[in-house]
Amino acid sequence: MNQHMSIEDLNPLDYILVKGARVHNLKNIDVAIPRDKLVVVTGLSGSGKSSLAFETLYAEGQRRYVESLSSYARQFLGRLDKPDVDYIHGISPAVAIEQRVNSRNPRSTVGTTTEIYDYLKLLYARIGQTISPVSGALVTRHTTGDVADFVVALPENSRVYLSCPLNLHGKTLEEKARVLLQQGFSRFFFEGQLHRIDAFLSTHTESTALPALLVGRLVVQEQADQSLWSQVADYAHSAFLEGQGTCDVHVENEQGNIQSYSFSSQFEADGITFEEPSVHLFSFNNPFGACKTCEGFGKILGIDEDLVIPDQSLSVYAGAVACWKGEKMAEWQEEFILKAADYEFPIHTPYFELSPIHKKLLWDGARELPGIRPFFQMVEANLYKIQYRVLLSRFRGRTDCPDCHGTRLRKDAGYVKVGGKSIIELVLLTVEDLSAFFSQLSLPEHQQQIANRLLTEINNRLQYLCDVGLGYLQLNRLSSSLSGGESQRINLATSLGSSLVGSMYILDEPSIGLHPRDTNRLVKVVERLRDEGNTVIVVEHDDAFMHAADHLLDLGPEAGALGGHVVFSGTFDQLPQATQSYTAQYLTGKQNIPVPVSRRAWKKQLVIEGALENNLKDLKVTFPLGVLTAVTGVSGSGKTSLIKEILYPALKKRLGMHADRTGKYGRLTGDVFELADVEMVDQNPIGKSSRSNPTTYLKIYDDIRALYAGLPAAKAQGYKPATFSFNVPGGRCDVCEGDGTVTIEMQFMADLTLPCENCKGKRFKEEVLEVKYHGKSISDVLDMTVDEAIEFFQHSSIDKRIAEKFKPLQEVGLGYIGLGQSASTLSGGEAQRVKLAWFLSRGAGDGKRLFIFDEPTTGLHVHDVHKLLAAFNALLEKGHSVLVIEHHMEVVKCADWVIDLGPEGGPNGGKLVAAGTPEDLLKVKESYTAQALAEVMRK
Repeated sequence: MNQHMSIEDLNPLDYILVKGARVHNLKNIDVAIPRDKLVVVTGLSGSGKSSLAFETLYAEGQRRYVESLSSYARQFLGRLDKPDVDYIHGISPAVAIEQRVNSRNPRSTVGTTTEIYDYLKLLYARIGQTISPVSGALVTRHTTGDVADFVVALPENSRVYLSCPLNLHGKTLEEKARVLLQQGFSRFFFEGQLHRIDAFLSTHTESTALPALLVGRLVVQEQADQSLWSQVADYAHSAFLEGQGTCDVHVENEQGNIQSYSFSSQFEADGITFEEPSVHLFSFNNPFGACKTCEGFGKILGIDEDLVIPDQSLSVYAGAVACWKGEKMAEWQEEFILKAADYEFPIHTPYFELSPIHKKLLWDGARELPGIRPFFQMVEANLYKIQYRVLLSRFRGRTDCPDCHGTRLRKDAGYVKVGGKSIIELVLLTVEDLSAFFSQLSLPEHQQQIANRLLTEINNRLQYLCDVGLGYLQLNRLSSSLSGGESQRINLATSLGSSLVGSMYILDEPSIGLHPRDTNRLVKVVERLRDEGNTVIVVEHDDAFMHAADHLLDLGPEAGALGGHVVFSGTFDQLPQATQSYTAQYLTGKQNIPVPVSRRAWKKQLVIEGALENNLKDLKVTFPLGVLTAVTGVSGSGKTSLIKEILYPALKKRLGMHADRTGKYGRLTGDVFELADVEMVDQNPIGKSSRSNPTTYLKIYDDIRALYAGLPAAKAQGYKPATFSFNVPGGRCDVCEGDGTVTIEMQFMADLTLPCENCKGKRFKEEVLEVKYHGKSISDVLDMTVDEAIEFFQHSSIDKRIAEKFKPLQEVGLGYIGLGQSASTLSGGEAQRVKLAWFLSRGAGDGKRLFIFDEPTTGLHVHDVHKLLAAFNALLEKGHSVLVIEHHMEVVKCADWVIDLGPEGGPNGGKLVAAGTPEDLLKVKESYTAQALAEVMRK
C-alpha cells in the first residue's frame, strides 16, 4: 500500500480496512491489512497490538458472525458490543489462536485436544486384534458360517460328528436326558463312540465324566453343495445354543481315526473371556473403559515416595525413611536394620544408589523383614487414633495409579493390538515416534480398507504437530501441564487439520517456548496456512517472523498512553525508514542490549545428581548461586523436567516446605541452606477472582483506600477505608458487586461479559464517586495506568510513598497496565512480571532466595527485555540468585552461566551439551543454542 494513499481509496476485496480504531489506547488509527497475506503486528508491550488484533479485528469478526445467526439466536446475543471503531471493511470470518492453556480438566490430554486419540479409539475398535496374554494366541469369535466352511472343506468321505458339551443346569443326568429326548436329541458322544441316550444311562451308571451331546452327523461328499453347508450351519447353531457357545467337530477318516476341533461363539481363549473391542473400551472418559482404581485420572491419593524419602542421598541406616522416626516408629527401622543382612540388603548405601530389587525389598518388605508399605498398612489399621491419621496425612500425595501405571485405561484394553502395539503403548510414545510407527504400518488388505480414512486423519494431525515443533510431546501428556506457547501451537496444528480457507487467523506470539532452531519450521507452518487462502495476522516480536512477513505493522512509539499510533506500515525492507520505531532501531543495530563486560563470579552452588525424569540421561548438573543462570535447549530437551520437576520441588522439600511430586533423581547437594526459600515465578494468573488486579496483588490499594478515607469529604460522610473497597459490600455497586461488569449466561454459547448498566463500569456507588482527590474519584484512579499513577501521586510525602510502591511495576516494563485491570486479562508474561515486581518491592526480605523464571521474555519487545534484565540485576544486587528457562538469545548472552540441554528434543535429548559462560558455550559446535547465540553476540 502506498504510504500517502487514503484508506478510502483501497478496495476491501484486497485489504481489511480499519477506520478510526479507538479500543483501549489506540489513537483513532486507520489501518489497511492486505488480505491473504502473512501480516506481523509488532511494537512494545502495551503499544496496542492486542487491542488492534484481538479486541478490534477478532471482536468485530465474532460480532458479525452473531449477526449472521437467526433472530431467535440473536435475542440471546443482542448486547454483543461493537468495537470502538468507525468501520471495518473486508473482514473475513475470524479464528483466534491465543497463548493460553485451554483446559484445566484433569482428564484432558494432548491426544484428546488434538482429536488424535478419538481417531485412535475408532481405529482400535474397528481393526484391533485381541491377543491372549497367556498364550499369545489371537482371540476370535467363531460363527456358524466358520464351522460350515471348515466342514465343507474337509476331504471327501470324511465322517463328521458335531457335538457340544453337556450342561446340566442343576439337573441330574437322568433329568437332563429326559429333556433332551423330548427336544429330539437321541445320542451322546463319549470317548470317540456314539451311544443312544437311554442305553448310555443304563450302561454308564458309575461314570463321573459327562458325555457330549451329539447334535448331528454327516459324510462329506465329493461335490459339497449349498444344502450341505446349510445343514452344517443348522447343526452348529444348535450346538452353540445347547453348549453355551461351544461346538466340537470330530472328523473320522477312512482309517477310523478321529481328530477333534473346537469352535466357540464366545470371545475367549485360554479359558479367559475377553471384552470385544469397542470405542468405549478405549475411552478413559467412559466408566466402561476407565481404570477402575483411578477412574481414568491416572493418579490416586497414595503414599508419596518423595515425602517418605525426602533426602535420597541418605541410607536406611542414616534415616532415609522419614516415617520411621520418633520413639515408637523408629522400632520399624531398628527391626529392618537387624534383619537386613539375612536378605543381603545394603543398609549403608544411599537410597538413590539402591538397585530396583533392593528398593522393592525396602518398600514391600519380606516375610520377616518390615517394609514401608506394610508399615502404612499398620498405620491405616489404626486410623481410629488421631496420631495415626496425622502421620498418614503427612506422607500422602498424588501418585501414579498402581493398576494402570498412569495410562488411565482398564488393563484388558492393552490386549488389543494394531501393528503389534496396544493403544496404551502408543499414547506413551512421542508424537515423532508415533508418526514414524504409522508411516511404517502395514495392514492386510481388508483392514487397510477399513483404516484408510482414519490413518489419513491420524497421520495428518501427527505431521502438523511435528511441523509446529511439538514432536517431543506424548499423547498422554495432560493439557493443563502445557505452557501457553505449547497450547497455542496445538491449536494451530488443529486449525491446519481443519483445512479452512478464506478465514482470518489471528495468532498471539506463536514462537513462545520455541528455540530459534525450531522457529523457522513454525514460520513455514504459518506460511502454509496463508498459502491455503487465509489472511494470517501474527502478533509477534521474533526476527524470523518479521523477515517472513508480507506486511509489517509497527505500533507505538511507546507503551500505554504514549502508544496506540501506527509507527510503520509496509514491507520489512522499508522498515529502516521508520525513525520512531524501536523495532527498526534494534533490527538495524542503532540500539542494542550490550554484552556484559564481565561475568559475575560465584563460589556457592547447588548440585543435582542422577536426574532421570522423563528423557533426562542420568545428569549431574551444577547450579551456581548469586548469579544469573540461563537454562537453554531446543523444545523437549529436558529443561522443564530438570528445573520445574526436579530442582524446584526437591529444593523446596529440603528446605522443609511442601511441594508437588519430585521427578526421578539421585540426590541434591551443595549449599542448600544458604537459601531461605525458592520461588517459582511462573506465568499462572496472579488471582482467581475477577476483582483481583495488580494494585491489590502488590498491596498498594490498601494505601489508596486509606488516603481517600482520610479526605474531608469522606470523613464528613463517615466513610471508612472499606467503603472504597470493591471486595466488600458498602461503597461498591450492589448490582455488579464491584466487578464493573456483569456476566450474561448464554444457553448455547460462551457467557458474555458486559459493562454494568447501574454503575457504568465504575464499580462504586455514585455518592462514593463524589469523593475526589485532586479532581479524581477512586474509580478514576483505578482507570489510570501505572505510569499515570506515578505522575499523579507526587503531591506530598504521603503520595510519594504510594508512587514509590508503583515504581517496581514500571521497572519491569509494566508502566502501561491499568491499576484496576483484571488479573484475568493479563497475559502469562505480564502476570509473571507483576510477581517479579512484588519481589522487587519487598527489598532484601528475610534471607536469600533462588528465583526461577519460566520464559520471562514472553510477550516482550527487545526494548522491554532491556528493562527486564535491569530488574534481574536488582534482585542479584540484593543477594538473591536468578535462574531462567529461556530461548531469547538477548537474555542468554547476558547470563553469567549457561546450562544447555539437548542436543535434540524427546528421546534424543536429555543430555548436558554444555555448561559455562556464554563465551564457553560458543566453542561447543554440537549446541544449537551456540549457533543462535553467535549471531547475537556479534551485534
